[in-house]
Amino acid sequence: MKKSILSVLMVVGFFGFAQQQSKEKSEQELAFQFKNVGPSRGGRVTAVKGVVDSTNVYYMGSTGGGLWKTTDHGHHWKNISDSYFESPSIGAIAIFQKNPDILYVGTGSDGIRSNVIVGRGIYKSIDAGKTWRFSGLKDAGQIGALEVHPNNPDIAYVAVVGQPFRKSKERGVFKTTDGGKHWNKVLFHSDSVGAVDIELAPNRPEIVYATMWMGERKPWTIISGGATDGIYKSIDGGQNWKRLKKGLPTALTGKADLAVSQAMPSRVWAQVQAAEGQEGIYKSDDYGESWKKVEMPAKIHKSVMYRPFYFTNIDANPQNGDNIWAGTKKLWTSYDGGKKWKEIIPPHSDHHDLWINPKDTLFMIAGNDGGGAVSIDGGKNWSTQFNQPTAELYSCDVDDQFPFYIYSGQQDNTTIRVPSRPPAQNVLNSNDGHGMETMVFWDRVGGCETGPAIPKPGDPNIVYSNCKGQFSVYNHKLGTEHLYYIGGESLYGNHPDDITYRFQRVTPMEVSPHDPNVVYYGSQYLHKTIDGGRNWERISEDLTENRTAYRMRSGGPIDEDISGEEYYAVLYAIQESPIKRGVIWTGSNDGLIHITKDGGASWTNITPSILSGGRVQNLEASPHDPAKCYAAINRDYLGDEQTYFLKTEDYGQTWQRIDQGMAEGHVARVIREDPDREGLLYAGTEFGLYLSFDDGAHWRSFQHNLPVVPVTDMQVFRKNLVLSTLGRSFWVLDDISPLHQYDPEQSQKLQVFQPRPNHEPNQNIYFTLPEEAIDSVVSFRFQKNGRLVHAKNLEVAKLPEDELGIRRTEWDFKWYLKRKGKKDFSGPRISPGDYDLMIFYGSDSVSAKINFRLHPELTESGVTIENLQKQETLALKTTRLYLEVSQRIEELEQELGITKNLTKRKKLQKALARLKKGPKRYDKPMLIDHIKYLMEMVTEAQQPLGQDAFERYDQLLLEWSNIK
Repeated sequence: MKKSILSVLMVVGFFGFAQQQSKEKSEQELAFQFKNVGPSRGGRVTAVKGVVDSTNVYYMGSTGGGLWKTTDHGHHWKNISDSYFESPSIGAIAIFQKNPDILYVGTGSDGIRSNVIVGRGIYKSIDAGKTWRFSGLKDAGQIGALEVHPNNPDIAYVAVVGQPFRKSKERGVFKTTDGGKHWNKVLFHSDSVGAVDIELAPNRPEIVYATMWMGERKPWTIISGGATDGIYKSIDGGQNWKRLKKGLPTALTGKADLAVSQAMPSRVWAQVQAAEGQEGIYKSDDYGESWKKVEMPAKIHKSVMYRPFYFTNIDANPQNGDNIWAGTKKLWTSYDGGKKWKEIIPPHSDHHDLWINPKDTLFMIAGNDGGGAVSIDGGKNWSTQFNQPTAELYSCDVDDQFPFYIYSGQQDNTTIRVPSRPPAQNVLNSNDGHGMETMVFWDRVGGCETGPAIPKPGDPNIVYSNCKGQFSVYNHKLGTEHLYYIGGESLYGNHPDDITYRFQRVTPMEVSPHDPNVVYYGSQYLHKTIDGGRNWERISEDLTENRTAYRMRSGGPIDEDISGEEYYAVLYAIQESPIKRGVIWTGSNDGLIHITKDGGASWTNITPSILSGGRVQNLEASPHDPAKCYAAINRDYLGDEQTYFLKTEDYGQTWQRIDQGMAEGHVARVIREDPDREGLLYAGTEFGLYLSFDDGAHWRSFQHNLPVVPVTDMQVFRKNLVLSTLGRSFWVLDDISPLHQYDPEQSQKLQVFQPRPNHEPNQNIYFTLPEEAIDSVVSFRFQKNGRLVHAKNLEVAKLPEDELGIRRTEWDFKWYLKRKGKKDFSGPRISPGDYDLMIFYGSDSVSAKINFRLHPELTESGVTIENLQKQETLALKTTRLYLEVSQRIEELEQELGITKNLTKRKKLQKALARLKKGPKRYDKPMLIDHIKYLMEMVTEAQQPLGQDAFERYDQLLLEWSNIK
């Protein structure tokens, strides 16, 4: 049902124009606010928990999206960690079930993929997640498990995996006895071995089980397993420990997970990574003193032990000691202790955690690579995962349509594109200018989860896509995908020396800014196609360092894991100068930067000495100077958490660092230079966004309402800043034009920033005020050819420091009509054209021009400015007629309310009866009802009006003249 215009017209004004006397809301709108545009298709979740006595309440911790809570069985989720947690990666959640307001959360997931985000310690809440306080172990890195004592919330244990890319002393099992104020290390082996899981015996919580694990990531391999790995037990609350051996693997042990059931407190289940023939699920019926391996069907065993460094998750039914659940790529359950198994199918694959309600085991929550999902029927049905904007995105590209779409590869899903705002019919044709949420719209565009996906300039139906090194061309209009794999060799399982072309899963790709048919693609070489991938030309030598020591089959010492992301000597960044054809910069993930000035005929190694193997995460060829380039270098994977942003202004002959002043641990991800203002830089890091006005000499945080999350890529497009993130989907900062005009020395005086030409439903107005307030109110007047269209006053308030002193208000491109003693009435939409803005503050005033353009989507549908001018004229006349009649109705009703003379009352009632319908739903509509009906027709959508609209207005005007 269409929104009735009556709801908009409840507050009406006398026809005519006057400056609004009443002040608008006192809360000043902030100048820079990012909007999340989706997708709402969930990302990886590795920690879940529920509240025993509130079967509607659950928590999920994503690997990059922070902590979320639902109070309606997963139908809606709300982030509860933003502004509190320093890391968005969640590793463990613990709830004190006797008072579920008390929660502990450990950051840093134990699924240490190559893109894992480092944790920043433990947080505690005593009000069910409304507020949080930091609770120690900031340098713990990744946290695998948290357990709170069932009878004392001040006692808790945490399994600390440690830093994923380097040695660290903060590893092992830690315990607190004072509610997280202090943590004592109670089990420790070395700076390379951490703890990954903890369980307490249900009937004797002084019995503590823990698994120790040597897990580490290098850019070229994954390490899982060590001599001291295994299962440990304490019978005195963690003071003393012994390693459990009887019946367990005798060879090398790796990652292991534990499960206990309240139904059988002496029984302990363990899923253990070990040498071939010894790995699998083990069972103990004597509190872990002796173990027996569970004999499983070979097919199930292979599935359960799939990629143990990434998975290894076992859970036990609290009410049935024989019912166990194993989560790997698939989710399996057995009701007879592991002999027979059944696959459970939640909404997504790749399972990392499961929680089953101890009082009613039909209620459970699962965490997988698609998000969190709740079941209330024992796993038969699950809540949707399309309501969680936690997508992990590797890149960010945009097309040139209206609205523009944003493209990327979404980890654990597909490539994806989402609109930068809702489709036109939801915005342009809506009287109030608002439409459906953008994030519910998305499309797959070829390739697969790794991306990137880059639309062809000038033809967004064609998308160049990647899937783990495999190039393809997707036709969105036809829904077809043509595959053109360079070399045609699979990445999986290959030694890097055994393949012709080494490709990373996230392969760099660049469409030439000078020719949309030219695509560059990176292995260890740079490849070029001019015909959509049918034919490729190799235009470089090996542009990587390719050290012998790093060429290996990834994995060990137990299991190999060769998925392509461990190929170290490959290109990772490609950029062609947007202002000088043939100037191409490349960067490799093992630390080299090269340049060609002749389209690949010759190359020069311009690697700065500071790199030493660090990944060239991103290159930005300046849009203002062909000799200038910026580089984001990531050495986090080598154990170096410093921030490295570099700049050259002489084609790479010399480089300088430009990262001074950024926060510790904010590892470099991406850097961009604004195409409209030279030296205006945006830098995305592991934990936030930065801004520089002076080409990197000084930086300031530009976080605003953007959550703490890795910013993986950025585009500056149509004066918008577009971001991809590793865990919170896409974000857009609409209209950064004030940054192009901003001068810090002028920020403490009254000024208005020239608005950008605009065709959207609202016009942002950016301005600054004197530091010392002359008046508490700022006034705005919008005029056309000297005729007042809209006026308003705005109370000003103190701004946060990160707003640069810039304030914002907006005009919805509507006429505002005044009625004496009433609030201005929001009238019809204006037609495109030039308008004047004047701002008054105290005795000062400034002015600017507003250029309201015809929207391209309206042009495509055949709408002209002349159509909209005629519509505006008729809509304004109809609105004035409505206001005049409604004013008369109000006067008659007021008079009727005070008149006691029966004869006069009858006359008044008769007059009112000609103007408005009676109180019943199907009473005959009268004049004001007909005017409202016409009003809706001529204002609901921007369109050419039919002749009936004009004729009907004339009829209603004549009727009103006769009645008057």
